[in-house]
Amino acid sequence: MPGTHTNLLYHLVFSTKQRMPMISDALAADLYPYLGGALRGEGGILLEVGGMPDHIHLLAKLKPTIAVSDFLRQLKANSSKWINEEKFKIHKFGWQDGYGAFTLSRSQVEPVARYIRSQKEHHAKQDFKTEYVELLNRHEVDYEEQYLWD
Repeated sequence: MPGTHTNLLYHLVFSTKQRMPMISDALAADLYPYLGGALRGEGGILLEVGGMPDHIHLLAKLKPTIAVSDFLRQLKANSSKWINEEKFKIHKFGWQDGYGAFTLSRSQVEPVARYIRSQKEHHAKQDFKTEYVELLNRHEVDYEEQYLWD
């Protein structure tokens, strides 16, 4: 059978610079569609987006022709520029340097989407640092805690 066939699903997580609570509900209402448009511009599909004032979660389907690292570098640069030019006139918005990118199977799309949609309830019980370390451990990602937080 000719051709390339993929279903590359990612749970992407990254925070604001120094985890500053800069994503208000009003900003999120504009930011989330912006991120979806950026993803579509790269040939991907945004399946779910959500987060808190200090971080964001994306459930996305990406094309095999773009590296996750390249995609996220461009997405974070373009979105922070857009926020600073269009939304923030006084404060300087920025994303953290790193990110978490976790693959998942098709059967996990709905549970992960539900998890992303329930961020406010989830974070009533747990902070971002704890959540992120749990994600790393659940996905068996090696890390040194001293280098996790910029």
